[in-house]
Amino acid sequence: MRSGILFRSEGPASFVEDHHVELAGLGFRAVADLRSTLERDKAPHDWCGPDCRILNLDMNTDLRAQGEDMWMSLGRDPTARRATEVMTHNYGLMPQAFLPHVSVMVDALLAGDTPMLVHCTAGKDRTGVVVALFLDLLGVPREAIVADYGKSDIFGQNLKMSGHLKSDLQATFGFVPPDEMVAVLIGIDEGFLSRALEMVADQWGGIDGYFDAAGVDARRREDVRNVLVAH
Repeated sequence: MRSGILFRSEGPASFVEDHHVELAGLGFRAVADLRSTLERDKAPHDWCGPDCRILNLDMNTDLRAQGEDMWMSLGRDPTARRATEVMTHNYGLMPQAFLPHVSVMVDALLAGDTPMLVHCTAGKDRTGVVVALFLDLLGVPREAIVADYGKSDIFGQNLKMSGHLKSDLQATFGFVPPDEMVAVLIGIDEGFLSRALEMVADQWGGIDGYFDAAGVDARRREDVRNVLVAH
C-alpha cells in the first residue's frame, strides 16, 4: 500500500483534543464517514477544517444504527452465542449496505481527495469490512487482510480501559451483560469478516463483480489500484 493515502480509525466520539491536533496535522482532504445520521449528530467532526470534504456514506448495519430490535434480541438472550449470531448476520449485510457508496469513495480517491480517513463509530466492523473490500480489490492476500482487520481490537482494549464500559452497557441494555457476551460485541472475530467476504463471492462472484455492480468498471478499478498501491 502507498503510505499516507488511506487511513482508518474510530469515530469522533473517541477523539480528544490531542487527537484533533494530530488529525489536522495530517492534512486530511476527505473523510469517509460510515455512520448513520443519528451517530453523526451525537459526535460531529468538529476537528475537520474547510479543506476537508466529508463523505456521509451511511451504512446502517451496525447495532448502534439499527435501533432497538437488534439490541432487544440480545436483551432477551444475553449470551455469547446470540451475540455471535447477531454479529455474523450484521457482517453479512455490510457489503450490500456499502454498495451504493463505493463509487462515491472511489471518485474521491481518484480526484485526489487524499489523505482520506475512513471510519465508523468503533472503527472495527463497518470500517473493517470497507477497508477489507478495498484491500481485496488490490489483490492483498487474505491472511494480510485478516491481520489488518485484527488491529481493530484496539477499540475493545480502549473501551475496557476507559472505565465507563459497564455504565454504557447499563444505559444501553438496562443491565450489564455477561462478560463473554460483551467480549463478542466489542472484539474482533475472523469469522465475522469471512462472512462479509463470502457474501461478496456468493452474490457478486468476487470482488471485481462487486465493484462492477457498484458502477466501478475495470478501468476505474485499475486507476484505484494505481492510487493505493506503491510502485
